[in-house]
Amino acid sequence: MFRSRGRPAGLRRVLQTERIDRMKFKHIHISPRAAGIIVLLVGIASAAFLAAVLFIPNSIPESDGVEVVLKRGVPLKRFAAQLKEQSVIADETAFLLAVKLTGASQKLQAGRYRFEGRMSNVAVIRRIRRGITVYTTVTLPEGSTARRMAGILSRGLGADSTAFMARVRDPEFCKVLGIVASTLEGYLYPDTYRFNDGEPPETVLRRVVSHFNEMFSDSLRMRSEFLGFTVHQIVTIASIIEGEALLDAERPVISAVYHNRLRNGMALQACPTIQYLLPDGPRHLLNRDLTIDSPYNTYLHPGLPPGPVNNPGRKAILAALYPAPVGYLYMVANGDGSHTFSTNLVDHNAAKKRFNQIRKKVRSRQG
Repeated sequence: MFRSRGRPAGLRRVLQTERIDRMKFKHIHISPRAAGIIVLLVGIASAAFLAAVLFIPNSIPESDGVEVVLKRGVPLKRFAAQLKEQSVIADETAFLLAVKLTGASQKLQAGRYRFEGRMSNVAVIRRIRRGITVYTTVTLPEGSTARRMAGILSRGLGADSTAFMARVRDPEFCKVLGIVASTLEGYLYPDTYRFNDGEPPETVLRRVVSHFNEMFSDSLRMRSEFLGFTVHQIVTIASIIEGEALLDAERPVISAVYHNRLRNGMALQACPTIQYLLPDGPRHLLNRDLTIDSPYNTYLHPGLPPGPVNNPGRKAILAALYPAPVGYLYMVANGDGSHTFSTNLVDHNAAKKRFNQIRKKVRSRQG
């Protein structure tokens, strides 16, 4: 006997079953109206889902508000977890989906943000996308060194003080900012600023140096040239005046003392330049401090030091540019913020003697 060359019985049954299923499916009919209703229902469900993800306020308790810091470079998932932890959002996945749907993934700005009560994901995203931040106010005092400013910014903004000082001492960065010097010491304009938390050192420095450049106008630069000084030399003189003067009225007079000594080729013998060299300063100067071997030591080296010894304010800079028309060459502190000025060494030594006698009396009373 010979086997049939047709399909095997098992395969024939499978094919027959498929034909029957297709025939059954052909009899299923969906009217256009029903199809439209299905599409409408799917659309409504999708819209409701999107509305819930985007616009419905998160079901969290009302609060007086919380502050959240978004730092540069922090992954979005970690930030979403932070928002969830502080009850700003109710669900991390929904928030991340909302960020994707709104196209804001690469547009969220770093900073400190404040959120109050119940907010939808879109409202939270909009605030971060627009950079509606809570600023931190930081005051950089007149006469502060760059090192002290780094500490103030570290405490106030959480700034990296080491990175800050590295930029201050970077000659290439100085050049980028238009400063003709090897460091930015002297050009960090003292004022009150508003910064975002975690502001990078470059941004902070651009801001304060820009403020200096705005203050040191073209007319002041022309005045520097008229006096025969560069801007750097004037800022250096101003920093010494800032470190010495406590009374505004004495700034132009102290400026005159230094200008006169420079003109006569005398050593400035300016205490602020010594204070700049002390790692534990400012403090009461000792005789051994005056022997520190450094070009900043104006007791050992005549002329100006290599650069500013702090960051002077506008009053000190104007005093450096407009010294009083007096012939004083010497000054001695009186212990109350004022100074006694002299045109000759004899009068100066007499003033020093009087001050030393007063200081001895004060110490004896305190002892």
